[in-house]
Amino acid sequence: MGGHELLHPTSSPFAALLLFLCLLEFCCKVDDVIVHGFPLHQIDSGLIEEKSILVPDTSLISTPQPFIPLLAPSPMTPFFSNSTPKLSGRCTLNFSAVDSLISTTAVDCLSSFAPLLANVICCPQFQAMLVILIGQSSKNTGMLALDSTQANYCLLDYQQILESRGASGNLEQICSIHPLNLTEGSCPVNDISEFESAIDSSKLLLACERVDAVNECCSQICQNAIREAATKIALRDGGLTSMDISNNLPEHYSRIDGCRSIVLRWLSSRLDPLSAKHVLRRISNCNVNEACPLVFPDTTKVTEYCGNRIKNNTACCSAMDNYVSHLQKQSFITNLQALDCASLLGLKLQKMNVTTNIYSFCQITLKDFSLQVGSQESGCLLPSLPSDAMFDPSSGISFTCDLNDNIAAPWPSASGAPTSFCNKSVNLPELPAATSAHIAENEKDMKLPLLIALLVVLQMLS
Repeated sequence: MGGHELLHPTSSPFAALLLFLCLLEFCCKVDDVIVHGFPLHQIDSGLIEEKSILVPDTSLISTPQPFIPLLAPSPMTPFFSNSTPKLSGRCTLNFSAVDSLISTTAVDCLSSFAPLLANVICCPQFQAMLVILIGQSSKNTGMLALDSTQANYCLLDYQQILESRGASGNLEQICSIHPLNLTEGSCPVNDISEFESAIDSSKLLLACERVDAVNECCSQICQNAIREAATKIALRDGGLTSMDISNNLPEHYSRIDGCRSIVLRWLSSRLDPLSAKHVLRRISNCNVNEACPLVFPDTTKVTEYCGNRIKNNTACCSAMDNYVSHLQKQSFITNLQALDCASLLGLKLQKMNVTTNIYSFCQITLKDFSLQVGSQESGCLLPSLPSDAMFDPSSGISFTCDLNDNIAAPWPSASGAPTSFCNKSVNLPELPAATSAHIAENEKDMKLPLLIALLVVLQMLS
């Protein structure tokens, strides 16, 4: 399965319910879903998968891409709000200068799906846009931060603009963004002239103007340059000392982190908005992919039926399936996050005396760790390379799923050592390429994902 096109409902609960009923009737009358090919990376078509150890280097460009099922007839779209935002009139940021990127952000954070795409798509884009807005504004103001009053008004205006285009009205909460994130924080430098006098700006720009989407997370060429620049300005004007930095105290880390925001805004001021977006998203995705975002419930039932020597195969796998079903209700995750999650859960179970590889024993796949959609209850793993949701006037909202086959979840080694994706000797499961067989299977078996429609309705009525 390649991806799923998701619909954005109207604001009326009655209309949302009507939408679900229409989809229900449509599903009952239509046996097959239209399936079409879709480029894996539409925005950066020349890029390959960020974690090259997961994707065969020679096959990605030449093989067919994953497939996306068309989930709704075109007359039912679009569902975007066209309301006029109520702005404060007291924010100096030039929103119109990055209008197209703001529209991209609104699509990435559409109201019904923002919580489900928050970790991978919505919040990284939402935060990148704030950096770009301040960076572009600094060309006129000379300042790389807003004061606290401006920060309050600008964040409110930004939220209002996005909401007027269909985005969630709770993005500040969903993405944990506060007005303080728009200020200099505890960084002692926020003036462009002072910033450029403190660091080697040409070296920083050279390291970050073209971030390698495949290798940056392991080579950290741009990230090291950002860290070096942030440390240098943190040492300015009565800031930190070298000894303070070596102590790794929380308040010292906070200052360097604030200075890191200043560095990112400066970079955004030296790049065009689209290039700045690519740089920021590729850097942030290194953090996104290095940790599992799921919350693991209590494993007592699994360990009871699967611990030590398994006495009842059916009871063990039933307990495991029930446990995994709780993970499948949380959010969409990337393929690399799924590997992290599989490793963490496996280690957790091993500590509880589950010695059998129950992933293999109970046929648990990587897709089982992500949100399930469709009548076939098939999981969607998003690509580890930064991606956006997409809007097409004729077919609605879609996003790309990276896996189109069931890949067995790897059971952790007995040593318990964490998997390093930068260790080229580590053998990880390869992602399958889409084939003509997948086309036939999708055209024959895939139905409308009524679970998504029902989810929309429940959210609208709650």
